[in-house]
Amino acid sequence: MGRNIREYHWIDGKSLVVGKKTLVMGILNFTSDSFSDGGCWNTVEKALNHAREMIADGADIIDLGVESSRPGFTPVPASEEIGRLSHILKPLLKMSSVPVSVDTFKAETAAYALRAGAHIINDIWGLQYADEPGRMAEAIAPYTAPVIVMHNQKSTNYTSMIDEMKGFFSVSARIAADAGINERRLIMDPGIGFGKTARQNIYVLRHLHELTMLPYPVLLGASRKSFIGRILKKDVTDRLEETCAVCVAGALAGCDIVRVHDVRPVVRMCRMADVLSGKNPLQEPLDDD
Repeated sequence: MGRNIREYHWIDGKSLVVGKKTLVMGILNFTSDSFSDGGCWNTVEKALNHAREMIADGADIIDLGVESSRPGFTPVPASEEIGRLSHILKPLLKMSSVPVSVDTFKAETAAYALRAGAHIINDIWGLQYADEPGRMAEAIAPYTAPVIVMHNQKSTNYTSMIDEMKGFFSVSARIAADAGINERRLIMDPGIGFGKTARQNIYVLRHLHELTMLPYPVLLGASRKSFIGRILKKDVTDRLEETCAVCVAGALAGCDIVRVHDVRPVVRMCRMADVLSGKNPLQEPLDDD
């Protein structure tokens, strides 16, 4: 792969090394309407307990979302999003032994999260949200936080899909640079399930190696997505093995981070995939060596 290892360090002592192994990001939906687990972790106590479980299971990052981004969702105002964050973010940051990412595409919310101590911003509109051109990058720029730049668009019309996704990332990188964000803070996400049909999601997954050759870390978020259900006719709560298969394929294609609901099995599978690919070779000799 064409990328260097990237190390991130924060003033609270937390750190993250990207590129030495496939990192696992655990999803924490502090919502009532997320597509697969809405309402499961929507009290502070439940959310913190779930975060503890994911960290114990090997999560390298916790990704906190307080607004659903399921297909057809209705965005809430930034003030409401911040109000929800005000209940959970600081207790989570205090409790968590790993970096915490905040999932938002609103500049005002990102600024609040970073002031509160969030480590990473995860933007489903890749710094290109139409209602706030440039504002997200300007909000993030004064901090050292990495930003996850997800590919997204309102239609599913493409002429040359991978090339157009690369073009989107180039625009995001230019927006970031114009705001003063160092390119080493950027992590790209192909946006499985966003602006893509089920067939197009599969196409992107088959061509991940073209994206992982870009000079950025790549995050893959395909956990429990609807294209899995369409392939194997599985309900959203019954897509574990299929999600694991996609994560292993992503790890073998060079993705640096996988974002998932079910941390423990994915951690184990990615460790094995990293050994097989040579990304994170065995540190100890095998019994028969």
